[in-house]
Amino acid sequence: MPASPSPALLDVSDVTVRFGGITALDRVSFQVRPGTIAGLIGPNGAGKTTLFNCLSRLYTFSEGRILFEGRPLTDHAAHRIASLGIGRTFQNLALFRTMSVADNVMLGGHCRTTSGFLANALRLPRVRREEQALAARAAETIRLLDLSAEAHRPVADLPFGWQKRVELARALMAQPKLLLLDEPAAGLNHEEVDVLRELLKRIRSELSLTILLVEHHMSLVMRVSDQVVALDFGKKIADGTPAEVQANEDVVRAYLGVEEA
Repeated sequence: MPASPSPALLDVSDVTVRFGGITALDRVSFQVRPGTIAGLIGPNGAGKTTLFNCLSRLYTFSEGRILFEGRPLTDHAAHRIASLGIGRTFQNLALFRTMSVADNVMLGGHCRTTSGFLANALRLPRVRREEQALAARAAETIRLLDLSAEAHRPVADLPFGWQKRVELARALMAQPKLLLLDEPAAGLNHEEVDVLRELLKRIRSELSLTILLVEHHMSLVMRVSDQVVALDFGKKIADGTPAEVQANEDVVRAYLGVEEA
């Protein structure tokens, strides 16, 4: 008998978000299985960022449920999301520009440390051990993203495409099981998008990571994703393989404005 599919890492079920009289998400449902790359697409205003903000617990949804590893996401406070295993990058960079690449990357791992204020103030041995482990993990993450040559440079000195890579490295330091990428290709040229595609495949493979990305760069989404979910006006209009979604008439209509005969 063929093996049954693994249970979903992320299960979004009938999620609805309203802002006053506006319905930003309307009973959206989909699943993302472990070890896959899923693309979330749709025209501007389709609800993609709203959904990401629900997954990050920045927004509260009025109906439906979101399960992460089988448990309701709403059981956890927003500040616990990173330690739960959900990491995120943002479209607008939020790096410390005067700090080095290495220091920016290390900051992403502090959600995994356990030493409190007093232990840090007293410089207890446990604190030193945690710092050493954090530095070693940062060095490995920097190597994975081909940033070793830039590790000690201030972030402000790097081209935009490399700064996006630093933000990705910082998100990986939290050791996420699910990585949410908000328009990672925004502002990148064609060569940088190709490099990003290979990086995403590499980190998925080497870190056994699951990735959900919001992206307008359709070539990237269709070439890197195992699954694509399309939204339009807050509703899910397609969910399947890249080939299935590209051929979906509702998706073509949403993107190209094709009128029905």
